[in-house]
This record gives sequence, C-alpha cells and structure tokens, in this order.
Amino acid sequence: MRDGEHGLPLFPLHSVLFPGGLLSLRVFEARYMDLMTRCLKTGDTFGVVLILSGSEVRQAAQSPDLAAVGCSARVLDCDMQEPGLLHVRCKGESRFVLRSHEPVELGLEMGRVQAMADDPPAPLEARHAAAAMALGRAIAALAAQRQQPFQPPYRLDLPGWVANRWAEILPISQEARQRLMELPDGTQRLEVVDRYLRQHGIVGLDPPAQS
Repeated sequence: MRDGEHGLPLFPLHSVLFPGGLLSLRVFEARYMDLMTRCLKTGDTFGVVLILSGSEVRQAAQSPDLAAVGCSARVLDCDMQEPGLLHVRCKGESRFVLRSHEPVELGLEMGRVQAMADDPPAPLEARHAAAAMALGRAIAALAAQRQQPFQPPYRLDLPGWVANRWAEILPISQEARQRLMELPDGTQRLEVVDRYLRQHGIVGLDPPAQS
C-alpha cells in the first residue's frame, strides 16, 4: 500500500453517511453480522460507501460498483430483537477515498482507503445564519414529535455540521448527497445547501442588492 493507505472492511449501501451522522442498519447477512459484532467488541470502524450500481445483498462472483469517497462508521450499539436480525446504530466519523476493493472472507468487501482531511475549522458566515437557524427550528420540531435524527451536541455554529445535517434530511437523491459529501470544505458545502434552501423557500430569498 502507498503511504497513508490502509485496509478497511466495507458495508456498501444505497445511502450516504456523513461525518457526525447517525445510521441505523437492519443486518441479516452473516458477513455483516460478524462485522458488526466484531466492531462493537473491538471498537474498530468500518466503511460505508454508496453503491452506484449493484445490490446490497450478496451476489455470487459480483462486486458492486462503489463511489470513490466513503465515510468510516463506529458502532454505537446493537440489539437482536428477533432471531437472525441485528439492529445496529452507528455514527459517521471521517471521510476516505476508496482506492480499490475486493471480496475477502464470506464475500465481505475489503477496501484500500486513504483518509481525507476533516473540514477545516471555520466560523459560520453571516450569510448562512438563516440556514443554521432554520435547522435549529427543524431540530426542535422533530424533537416535539419525539424524533432525534441527530446526535448532540448541535453545532449550529459550524458550517460543515449544519451542511451535513441538512443534507441528511433534505428530499434529494443519494447521488446529490454523495456530491455534497465529497466537497472538501464545510463552508462550500453549506453554500450549496443554502442555495437549495432559498430556491425552495425553506429560508428567505436573498435580500435585494443595494444600489
């Protein structure tokens, strides 16, 4: 492997995981049940990668076509409420570039990955304050319905956190989520999200330019 690259077991999905995001899984395949219980016991992470084409369920002699960027995940807890079905709750940690992948034992995909830099620390810019406040209202509304899709602390002061949480709940395609997740900078990501929010009337339109 080249410098900075390492092996990471993969869990390909038809969904995108962001750093700091929560992911609930219903696991029934032996390869993933083994992976989840092992990660819970050891504290190791695994990689969530969007499937571009192919199935989440194992297909003989077939590897899915995967996105070039994924996110590592850490298991928070597991629960087997019925035989053969494991309910797993995970949290996204850090993004990585997927250099290659191949099936190993039990058909589990093992990736060769290189870590991506985390969002650089940056303050929330004034033009994005409305997007942050609207997210705060959405969190409060969801809490009133006994829903908590995000894990505290709620970092409404961080552009990357605000952008990631909006990307998780907006009615956009998984491909659009993937493109957002791949953007290297949290402020750049929030700029795209803010434009969507304004275009769809979720936050107010831009004020008229001063003459």
